[in-house]
Amino acid sequence: MKIAIASDHAGYEIKELLKSVLVDERHIVRDFGTNTTQSVDYPDYIYPAALAVSRGECDRAVLVDGAGYPSAALANMLFGVYAAVCNDTVSARLAREHSNTNVLCLGGKIIGPEMAKEILKIWLYTPFLGGRYQRRIDKVKKIEENHLRTPELLPLKSLTVQDIKFAVQNKKPLLITSETIITPSVYEWVNEIR
Repeated sequence: MKIAIASDHAGYEIKELLKSVLVDERHIVRDFGTNTTQSVDYPDYIYPAALAVSRGECDRAVLVDGAGYPSAALANMLFGVYAAVCNDTVSARLAREHSNTNVLCLGGKIIGPEMAKEILKIWLYTPFLGGRYQRRIDKVKKIEENHLRTPELLPLKSLTVQDIKFAVQNKKPLLITSETIITPSVYEWVNEIR
């Protein structure tokens, strides 16, 4: 499995420990940082890791901050991300069995290293039960579709002619903000078709 991992300073030591567990278990690990115990802002590291799951670049993510809740709140804002705070083994098992979560959030100030390893392994290898739980997840996904942006609808950093052609061919919308850079090729292309 390809797993994103990230933390703030409060979760750094547990992140490093869990990264080594994941590598030992032969998972592909993408570390989004932080790489220090010096104070940092958790969104700078947690967001890119959760976004990797949203975009399908990683199958799952493990996020560690002081309590776990800030990371879960941020991650759950993204399309296709289902994050659970699991600071005990029962929560880890239920997060997989009942909710099929793809992001594990841990509190580095709440649990110790041995508990973190135990939670991780239970969360990684507990299968989703399906059945009535799938029906409930389908309802959650319907809500998600009505309110969250898909990865294709994230604001573009730059707009190229290829972006426009892809959107037209695939009937996909383009989300452009005041910060989007419009490449010179787009201006030239617009002038040609006028």
